Amino acid sequence: MAKRLTLFIVIGLLLGVVVGLAINGWLDDGSAAAAARLKGIAGYFAIGTTIFLRLIKMIIAPLVFATLVSGITQMGDTSALGRVGAKAIGWFVSASLLSLGLGLILVNLIRPGVGINLPLPPVDADAGIATAAFSLDKFITYIVPASMVEAMATNEILQIVVFSIFVGVAITAVGERAAPLTRAIDGLVAVMLRITDYVMRVAPLAVFCAVAATLTERGAGVIGQLAFFMGSFYLALLCLWAILLGIGFLFIGPRIRDLIRYVREPLLVAFTTASSEAAYPRMLEALDKFGVPPRIASFVLPLGYSFNLDGSMIYMTFASLFIAQAYGIDLPLGTQIAMLLFLMISSKGIAGVPRASLVVIAAVLPVFKIPEAGLLLILAIDHFLDMGRTATNVIGNAVAASVVAKWEGGFDPREPATIDPAVAEGPAAPAATSFRH
Repeated sequence: MAKRLTLFIVIGLLLGVVVGLAINGWLDDGSAAAAARLKGIAGYFAIGTTIFLRLIKMIIAPLVFATLVSGITQMGDTSALGRVGAKAIGWFVSASLLSLGLGLILVNLIRPGVGINLPLPPVDADAGIATAAFSLDKFITYIVPASMVEAMATNEILQIVVFSIFVGVAITAVGERAAPLTRAIDGLVAVMLRITDYVMRVAPLAVFCAVAATLTERGAGVIGQLAFFMGSFYLALLCLWAILLGIGFLFIGPRIRDLIRYVREPLLVAFTTASSEAAYPRMLEALDKFGVPPRIASFVLPLGYSFNLDGSMIYMTFASLFIAQAYGIDLPLGTQIAMLLFLMISSKGIAGVPRASLVVIAAVLPVFKIPEAGLLLILAIDHFLDMGRTATNVIGNAVAASVVAKWEGGFDPREPATIDPAVAEGPAAPAATSFRH
């Protein structure tokens, strides 16, 4: 099943490219009427992607809650929880600084914005992206849920994590009297992963619709206009992948090669849908089969979705300095380092914000006297950039969970990376889609 799904996702991607470019080439004559028709057709394609992402959002909250509570109860004591949390946060901060610093270095070496020579816009021009300054007090109060029902309804991952920690610690403290609740939550994990299996069968159609919609409306020209910037950014992502996997190799050895094989399906889903949420359920299963204990994966991954966005981090410095270069604004090294630290801090307060990277960049640019309207330069290709940075976020969290698992005593026995379709559809299927206990 898993192997066939990966193949179907690739097929959906290729078909989306062909269909999108064909429709755009057929109908686009440069007129406003043609642009309106293409936008309407793209809207119909987008229905498939929207439905898939809504299905994913439907299962994220109960899946995070169930797997995290189950993982905490398996830890057995609160000291283990604190130890794992400290190691995870330490890794996240280090990886964020690495990503931001690498983006700063590469954008200065490649200089993709030099020569564009954009005229400075009016002082009051903006990119139309709502921004809010980072506020420590608002961030701290934000992560504490006022209502668990509200947090789950709005998929506020950090708030769900906080409530789940309370529940897991309380169940551990109560002990045997909470055994029925523990079994119920373990059962909920199995049920949610089975629902995940059903939802993921829609992924190839969603990928086709997402790619077809984007290329139908924008065509291949939008890629060509900023091809050098896109190519430079993807080169930066490849360098970041190499460094993250290299560091992972230092901790878990040759097993890092197997990690890529196990997580290739959630990586592909993240890349083609540009949604980390879409990859989350499959990533839990992939790490479990790879041997990361569920108590580690179910705790590290939700935290990573808010604090370990390596792809988004490198994009923030890369895009911010690209815009400065495009306007011919020369920033001293000290100012660039200050920008890096500002991005490091402000990005921690944007969990759950749509297009969070752009929101943070839009908030940071005015602080360093860079025209916010420069974001309009990259908005047209942001979807294609988002695909790469989302996949990088996913691989960064996979490496983080694996390294923390190694620090916490090692891995469980590995399971096959793929499932025999005959077995997956037979009576034994639940064993392949539930966490080990």
